[in-house]
Amino acid sequence: MSLEGAIKDQARRLGFTLAGVTTPGPPLHLSTFERWLDAERHGDMHYLADEGARARRGDPRLILPECKSILVLAAPYADPKSAEASERPDPTGRVAAYAWGNDYHNIFPKKLQELIVFIEERVGHPVPNRYYTDTGPILERDLAQRAGLGWIGKNTCLINPKQGSYFLLAEILLGIDLEPDPPFTTDHCGTCTRCIDACPTACILPDRTIDARRCISYLTIELKNDIPDELRPLLGDWVFGCDVCQMVCPWNRFASPQGDASFSPRPDTPTPNLIRELELTPETFNRKFKNSPVKRAKRRGYLRNVAVALGNSQDFKAIQALENALEDSESMIREHASWAIESIKKAQNE
Repeated sequence: MSLEGAIKDQARRLGFTLAGVTTPGPPLHLSTFERWLDAERHGDMHYLADEGARARRGDPRLILPECKSILVLAAPYADPKSAEASERPDPTGRVAAYAWGNDYHNIFPKKLQELIVFIEERVGHPVPNRYYTDTGPILERDLAQRAGLGWIGKNTCLINPKQGSYFLLAEILLGIDLEPDPPFTTDHCGTCTRCIDACPTACILPDRTIDARRCISYLTIELKNDIPDELRPLLGDWVFGCDVCQMVCPWNRFASPQGDASFSPRPDTPTPNLIRELELTPETFNRKFKNSPVKRAKRRGYLRNVAVALGNSQDFKAIQALENALEDSESMIREHASWAIESIKKAQNE
């Protein structure tokens, strides 16, 4: 077996169902990303516009000078349709499927390190390397397309024709020559506009980028301040992330229903009871979401989202919990709870 074949086989044993190799050349869509930054569609994610990071995205060898090849990997997570909310007396929310289980940032590094050890054992010497999983200044989906893993869809997700788009990416920059895979050059989106039509906030743009400032995933995870009033009703019941544009994508009929066991859903995470969530103290929040992606929003951001979802539920049973939240030490939680109370009362009076 070739070295490339052996590496891909080992990657599959570690849970990466897709693996491909590309070169460290300039990313094909770098100019698109630069225009997106210049239009300030990245919102408050100022780290994306850092000058040093911008330079490194254009040349991975600024990250690893010895880089000769880049191994791109993907591991699947569960289809969000596999955990639809059951009938419950209290309103429930929705969490993006990638965040149902343990945080991939904690899971992938060990697997990537194991793969590096395997590569070094195969070649018989240490190999300069650097690995990332959504943590470094590289254009992951661009590299994945160039490594043959799929194409970048209209919803900006990487889509594989046999596995859909429910997977997480990781990359290893390597100081050895590997035979690159042919890039994925076919666009299988065609005339389909399901993701664009279904997006609750109309954040998907014609150039296959999104206006993050309107994206529910950005608003519920990355935004650290108040959610704009006019966007709150559009969040629906999403309290962490959003899967809408992927759920309507016809290519996800090929997605794995369960995904990698490492991301198995935790109890009450996919569709949490919103009234109970609003009662989470700093201690119970940290305990519930230890090693979970949800911790990225922090308690104040998560309960802000929960309050908005309760307001959108128009369920009068939520009033007491929201009134209790008016006494919370976090002003942002208090403000969104107040908005939710007004929204429910207004709906009840109409």
